[in-house]
Amino acid sequence: MGAPYAGNALTFLVQVVFGIYILILMLRVLLQVLQADYYNPLSQFVVKLTEPVLAPLRRIIPRVGRIEGGALLVMLGAQMVEYWLVFGMRGAEPSLAGLAVISAAELLDLCTTVFFWAILIRVILSWVNPGIRHPASDIVYSLTEPVLAPARRALPAIGGFDLSPILVLVGLQLVNLLLIAPIRDAGRLMF
Repeated sequence: MGAPYAGNALTFLVQVVFGIYILILMLRVLLQVLQADYYNPLSQFVVKLTEPVLAPLRRIIPRVGRIEGGALLVMLGAQMVEYWLVFGMRGAEPSLAGLAVISAAELLDLCTTVFFWAILIRVILSWVNPGIRHPASDIVYSLTEPVLAPARRALPAIGGFDLSPILVLVGLQLVNLLLIAPIRDAGRLMF
């Protein structure tokens, strides 16, 4: 009677531990790509948590533009290991190709989720305390401005209201529906 509960708790712990580290790796990649302030305390926190894993890989795996190839590889590998452990605890034996495809879809989903929450936080900060200067708000601004600026040009303010966050949030949802969901389904079919 207690075994299913223990299995659920263990699955939860695996997902939390892997999920947090994968999120930190994703933030490192996004902050590099979007050229956020490297000396921001939150950027330094992310760098310090990921550097021990990525430093040795830097000699082997080259950068792709602004992206560290090692970070992408570690993210994908960690996501695959997480799903392999979770599916294994449930008695399933997924194929390597299925794991890779589903993991890629989950990483894309995580990326859109990071942007979704960053935009939502930025909108709330603009209502509560516009112009606030804090390391966290600076990171949120660094993450969101590169996607909001083009949306702002496409949809100028109407009556003093900036509707670009709505446009980007709708775009993120369309990416989830039209790109990520089919990739995830294709991965499930490979099991």
